[in-house]
Amino acid sequence: MITTPFISRKGMTRRSMLGAALAAGTAVPLAAGAGRAWAAPAAPAADPAAARLTLPVPTGPYPVGTVQLHLVDRSRPDDIAGPGHFRELMATVWYPARDVARYPVAPWMPTGAFQAFLADVGFSDLAPLGPLTVGRVGAPVRRTGRRLPVVVFSHGAHSHQGDHTVMVQELASHGYAAVTIAHQYDTYTEFPDGRLAVPLRDRPAPTLPGDFAADVRFVLDCVEQLAAGRNPDVDHRELPAGLLGSLDPRRMGAFGWSKGGTATACATLADERIRAGLSLDGPMQMNPPLAGDLDRPFMMMSAAFTWATTPEAAAFWSHLRGWRLNIEAQGAVHISYGDNEALFPQVAKLYGWSGRQLQDVIGTLDPDQAVKIQQAFPLAFFDEHLRHQRRHLLDGPSPAFPAVTFLP
Repeated sequence: MITTPFISRKGMTRRSMLGAALAAGTAVPLAAGAGRAWAAPAAPAADPAAARLTLPVPTGPYPVGTVQLHLVDRSRPDDIAGPGHFRELMATVWYPARDVARYPVAPWMPTGAFQAFLADVGFSDLAPLGPLTVGRVGAPVRRTGRRLPVVVFSHGAHSHQGDHTVMVQELASHGYAAVTIAHQYDTYTEFPDGRLAVPLRDRPAPTLPGDFAADVRFVLDCVEQLAAGRNPDVDHRELPAGLLGSLDPRRMGAFGWSKGGTATACATLADERIRAGLSLDGPMQMNPPLAGDLDRPFMMMSAAFTWATTPEAAAFWSHLRGWRLNIEAQGAVHISYGDNEALFPQVAKLYGWSGRQLQDVIGTLDPDQAVKIQQAFPLAFFDEHLRHQRRHLLDGPSPAFPAVTFLP
């Protein structure tokens, strides 16, 4: 399997992913000619006294709570870990909360994982500046008498479960339970016993899109356990008040970026519990290929991998028999649908990049507009298909989002 390379501070290409905000997200190289290599100017180390990197505040009416789950899928032996071991994952649940003031704020990534991530890409001096989320760890769930719709998120290759926190927080602030997965052997995360997980590069590992899709389906099983009042955490750690019994297994969706977008398509085809699927620039490249018609709603937010330029994406699109939508933001690149658009401009200021150098990484789409697109379109999609609340944003072009093109 070919993976997109990480960058160093001294040079980058548009096929690369950067420092504090970025990880390579696709299992295949980006399109040929996607960008030219350039040498970043020499820059001093980030000022330790510099302000912490920040993420946009979600627009929803509810505070956000979060809790980690340590999960083991005992139906899938783990040959890498050895005999008697099974597929092991960390997952994080984000949800609308109440009485959050006395609960600690969750970081963008666990400290050890963040440091390992930065060390891999040559930006260790940014470690003290890691962004915080709005999530409050362990805060009680806001209960209204109706269960929460659920969306499950799958990250990209060599990435991490926090790389789309802007979207996840937005959904949770509007009343969704969003569950992010750390796909073992292809991510940076930490386990409760202190073990640090980093991408495995020296031997084959279960990190293909189909493996990610199996993880998504297993997490749906865990959501059903939570809905039934059972704690799936293998360490039996205490859950936030009100979480058990608060999720709605009849209203579950999935979304993912890059390889995670392909995995979302794969899981949606295979599992009718996923009532709506959303791909954020997924290549749709698998072996064996994605196959079969899909009659449930599916939306694609494209940049590098459009069905007009990527045969696998075109083949998947042609098999969508239900509600379908494909949008593209003009000026977006592969990493544009994620936290990168909020974090990279801040990193660029720290290192003194020019506007052109920043655009070579995140594209020409205005970062503020990119964040608003991330907040508005996934929410509108899941509102329409999990809550049955019509959102006219999905009907066609809007003056509020001039960069967004609706593809035929």
